[in-house]
Order: sequence, then structure tokens, then C-alpha cells
Amino acid sequence: MVFLHQNSNEHHGNSSYNFCSFLLPNKRFQDREQLQIFSFSSICDCYTSHRCYPMDTFGLQSFFARTEESRPYRTHLHSSWWVLVQLNFLKFNVLQNLATFYGSHPWHWYFTQGLPVILGTHLPFFIHGCVLAPKRYHILLAAVVWTVVVYSMLSHKEFRFIYPVLPFCMFFCGYSLKHLKAWKKAAASFLLFSNALPALYTGLIHQRGSLDVMSHVQQLCNTSYRSQAFVFFMMPCHSTPFYSHVHCPLKMRFLQCPPDLTGNGSYIDEADVFYSNPLGWLNKEFHNDTLLPSHLIFFSVLEQEISSFLVVRGYEKTATVFHTHVPEGRVGSHIYVYRKKTEMNHS
Repeated sequence: MVFLHQNSNEHHGNSSYNFCSFLLPNKRFQDREQLQIFSFSSICDCYTSHRCYPMDTFGLQSFFARTEESRPYRTHLHSSWWVLVQLNFLKFNVLQNLATFYGSHPWHWYFTQGLPVILGTHLPFFIHGCVLAPKRYHILLAAVVWTVVVYSMLSHKEFRFIYPVLPFCMFFCGYSLKHLKAWKKAAASFLLFSNALPALYTGLIHQRGSLDVMSHVQQLCNTSYRSQAFVFFMMPCHSTPFYSHVHCPLKMRFLQCPPDLTGNGSYIDEADVFYSNPLGWLNKEFHNDTLLPSHLIFFSVLEQEISSFLVVRGYEKTATVFHTHVPEGRVGSHIYVYRKKTEMNHS
């Protein structure tokens, strides 16, 4: 999917509008446009008529060509040079090391925390299987070690980066269970319950608010007030889904946290600026009542700090959604949905 998003009304302030932004192999394309959602099967055009109509690959190319011709400046949608994606990946993550913007860890993190965490209770069986496995299976173990070592060279580390080695690890766990005799059933039962219970909790309860709150947002699609609605997610960036769970041209915005590609050593993303002084940021960003969102969505930990803004600007809590039993930092136990009182009669 190619996704473009832009608020047609440009506001005053640092980040009052959203760039249409998507990654092409050659560069990050940014342009000021109306909301457009493209796929190879359909296109949803967020102009005044809110038209939706089918579009195949040829139609998508024709649209880009039409858009290119209608602009007084180049959009660079059509490149005249070859791009090697793997080289760009190497440049961004290794040579420029820009991924450290999202955090860094010591070189041993995958061995001391990453791999043990994703293996969980399988870890002792993995070690046991590695010891018992014959030499012909060492190629699988070498693949695991090689992958983890290579990723360890990058400063920015995440659990998901080493998920691809799990199937090989499970092979050694299975080899371990196969050679257990007296404790085989007990070990299998232990693995079943020690993984099933956490899976049920983390899959059905823990941090479920990010998805549940989107059902409240999606309901705005079914009201006559939809064209005037404006939903603002005041949360750590990418805390919730976006248009993948809201299948209508609804105006939405979230706090941005893109990496700096200009080499500015003092760069601070929008989310960090907001959380450094939430009340001051809101008063500056929405200094005019005409700029105010119709709906605000944020974690419960933020409510007290911005309570004066909510009262003065006439917002009222309309929904409380459970999120987690373990709140931490900017993430609260619940997610609150606030709506402007002046909009109550229209929604």
C-alpha cells in the first residue's frame, strides 16, 4: 500500500500539518497533498466528494502521471536512476547509524537479553539440544549464531530483528525433548502451560487498548459529522493503528517521531517536544479555537497535566479504554477519549 496523508488546512505553528509521507526505494517523498490512500485494487480520494473507485496498476501509474503533469514542480515519483535497496539499508543503519535515534543497546544485548527473552521457557531445552545435536546439525546452530552476531554489530536492537532464528532454535528444543525419557511428558506439559498462559494474557488483555480505542474512532465513519471530525492522538508515536482500522476518509493526526536525515545534532522530534511540556505545546499549537480537534485520545497518565486545557477548551471524557496492568513512563493503564462539548449535538 502507498499512503499519502495531508491536512488540506495549513495551520500556524511548528507541526500543525501532516506531511504526506511514504518510503520509496530512492528517498522519502514528502509533499503537501489531500488525503489519498492507494492500493493496487482501489483508491480512496479524500476530496469534497469522498469518492472511492477501483484502480489497478495501470490506473495507479496513470494517476501518478496525471498528478505529475498538473504540478508546477517535480514530485520525483518517476526516478531515472537505479536504486539498490540493500545499499540504502546499509547506508542508513550502518554507515550513518541513524537507527540509534530510536535507542541503542550494548553489543551483548541479543545474547544476554534478546535471545533468552524470545526463547522464554524453551531456553534450557535449546541449550540441551545444542549439546546433544550431532555434528550434521551444527550448520543450523551456526546460522543462529551468525545472525545474532551480525545484528549485534548494530547499535539499535529489537527483539523482532532476531525472530527469524526461532524456527532453527525450535529444532534444537525438539531434539532435546526427543531424547528426554523419564521427564518427556512433564517437560512437554511445562512448555505448554508456561507458554499458553502468557500468550493468552498478552494476546487478549495486555496492551489491548491500542486496538480497542480504534473501534470508538471507527464509529465516526458512520455519522453525518464525519466530514467535520478531527481526531488527534496525543500518545507516543505509532501507539495505535491508523487508517488500517479506520476505513473512511477521516481527518486524523498523531505525534510524529521521524529520524533526522539532515545531520542536525540538536534535532528533537515532535513527540519529545510535546512530552517536554504538554500543556504549553497544546496552548501554542491550538491557539485558535478553529484549529482544535473534535476528539482527543491519550493515555491516562497525561490527563492531570493537561486538565486545565481540557476544561478551558470545553472537552468532555466520553470513553475510558483499558490498556495494561503495567503502566510505564508515557504509557498509562487506560486510554481516554475526549470530545469537544460543542460537537456533542452533531455526533
